[in-house]
Amino acid sequence: MKPTPLLLAPLALASMAFAQPASPPSATQSWHPSQRADAASTYTYTRYTVGGKFVDSDKGSVAGSPALAVDCISPADSHQSKGKFLAASLQVGSALKIDYVEPEEIRGMSYYPKVAVQYRVDDAREEQENWSPGTDKTSAAIPKDVIKKILRAHTLTVIASDAQGSELTAQFDIPDPKTVENSCNVDER
Repeated sequence: MKPTPLLLAPLALASMAFAQPASPPSATQSWHPSQRADAASTYTYTRYTVGGKFVDSDKGSVAGSPALAVDCISPADSHQSKGKFLAASLQVGSALKIDYVEPEEIRGMSYYPKVAVQYRVDDAREEQENWSPGTDKTSAAIPKDVIKKILRAHTLTVIASDAQGSELTAQFDIPDPKTVENSCNVDER
């Protein structure tokens, strides 16, 4: 008995779908520079940004994708022969959960707003820290000692909670850090 042409078409399409090679990896990521000015427009600085992706997260509460940003004044715009590190941040595009943490030394009734994060660079052990929230509460300031670790890593995973308490897990492939390290002089004490 001869197969009918109607049966052959779906079988041919199905076999072609399985025979397709895996899609090629995306182009090598790099730090994307953009020029910015401070709020008072007294100086300009460069923001280096690299994008990441959310994994195992409730995608409905997050708009867009996470990003790492490093702000610095380049050697050309600086009054020094080296660049100057200003700040680094994790940007998630969704309001983060803010905890009020008791300071090491109590003076009055002050508590500090913090974002509880867990992060892992490459295959190192996971670390837990409290980072300061950004003014928009959709970002968290990364301490300088942590950004040094991140720049020397190949991968980064960061876990934080959004304002509703849902866990957000962001992963980044860290590009070659030479441009950022040279422009920002992150090793300066």
